[in-house]
Amino acid sequence: MSDDALFDAPDPGRTAAPGTGGSLSDSVHAAAPLAVRMRPRDLDELVGQPQLRAPGSPLRQLVEGDRAMSLLLWGPPGTGKTTIASILSRQTGRRFVEVSAVSAGVKEVRAAIDAARATLVGSGRETVLFVDEVHRFSKAQQDALLPGVENRWVTLVAATTENPSFSVISPLLSRSLLLRLESLNDDDIREVVVRAVTDDRGLAGEFKLDDDALDHIVRLAGGDARRALTYLEAAAGAAGLAGSTRITLETAETAADMAAVRYDRDGDQHYDVISAFIKSVRGSDADAALHYLARMLEAGEDPRFITRRLMILASEDIGLADPTALTTAVAAAQTVQLIGMPEAQLTLAHATIALAVAPKSNAVTTAIGAAIADVRAGKIGSVPPHLRDAHYPGASKLGHGTSYRYSHDEPFGIAEQQYAPDVLADAEYYRPTELGAEAAVKQRWERVRRIIRGQRD
Repeated sequence: MSDDALFDAPDPGRTAAPGTGGSLSDSVHAAAPLAVRMRPRDLDELVGQPQLRAPGSPLRQLVEGDRAMSLLLWGPPGTGKTTIASILSRQTGRRFVEVSAVSAGVKEVRAAIDAARATLVGSGRETVLFVDEVHRFSKAQQDALLPGVENRWVTLVAATTENPSFSVISPLLSRSLLLRLESLNDDDIREVVVRAVTDDRGLAGEFKLDDDALDHIVRLAGGDARRALTYLEAAAGAAGLAGSTRITLETAETAADMAAVRYDRDGDQHYDVISAFIKSVRGSDADAALHYLARMLEAGEDPRFITRRLMILASEDIGLADPTALTTAVAAAQTVQLIGMPEAQLTLAHATIALAVAPKSNAVTTAIGAAIADVRAGKIGSVPPHLRDAHYPGASKLGHGTSYRYSHDEPFGIAEQQYAPDVLADAEYYRPTELGAEAAVKQRWERVRRIIRGQRD
């Protein structure tokens, strides 16, 4: 099973209680992973997603009102998609059956729906069919779900990390309630871990978790509650083997086989590391840039913050020396939003290297800076009459637009005429370099500017 679930259940492709068709929580036993034992039992125990848990919300109406409605759950890994399916099954008394899109085919999908239909006819008991990673299903596989959804033989709960508008067929999308899940923040993850330390289903207060060890686990989790509980369980196991009831930072580091990265998202490390990262990309040192990127990722930095800085850098430090730089940065930001971590670390590395090795130019930065400086200094001036709006009655009498020369009617598509106000008629803001693709831009822009201003060679 993938990382998509908040808490993975023991056996992919299972009913919760084989032979009985019980809810998922019925199959949890003492030897189950900590993440499974700590699965929230109702919406009030669910951490994060306040927009979904609010009184009167569609999800709460479905769960507490026992309404039959199929769901599409879209969100990053570890945000509660499997948990919501489990809660729906538990609180409505429905059977829970899971099909993994990674391994199941049309045959398995139809078999699950046929079994649910037989159960409904035979005993009147409804079934929650959970499909993990539904975006991996082909169109034919998604089509196979439609009869069960249309006839209410199953309550479908389909989970995806990708935008359903692009990955789920329209008939299925239109028959389901789409719920967007947000990434868990550090406080959410901290609540999950602290609860697991004291809860009877978890460590039952047998271990004391040091604050710095808790911080380390929260950082490593990267917004994934299941991952946080996996690290906590490993750390408790390591402490137990050492004959200790205290989980220290050293124990947590050893259990996770990962050193604690000294990094405070609200402190100096946050600003120092991102500063070094940007300056390394600007300085074209891809190796150093990757080092700082890795430090941020391992410390749990928000990947969206990193992509925002890369988009700024693409215009500020590269500009037209490589016109594809901004496109690469924007694509990275969109990819991070669509697929989330940890897979998005590949995209971040891709964008970081591409921008680091790209030719550099700050000509765009200096151009807009110079233009803004002149405006702030009062160099405004009137818009030349021939450029003013001429679409209203009486405009021509004022001379508005009467002498305007249409560029497409001129040789080379460039007209000789004044565009800037008189006070800025000779201003030269954009001064392209000869670096990368901007060298060609420089040659063209200089020729174009001379034609516009009537300057002959």
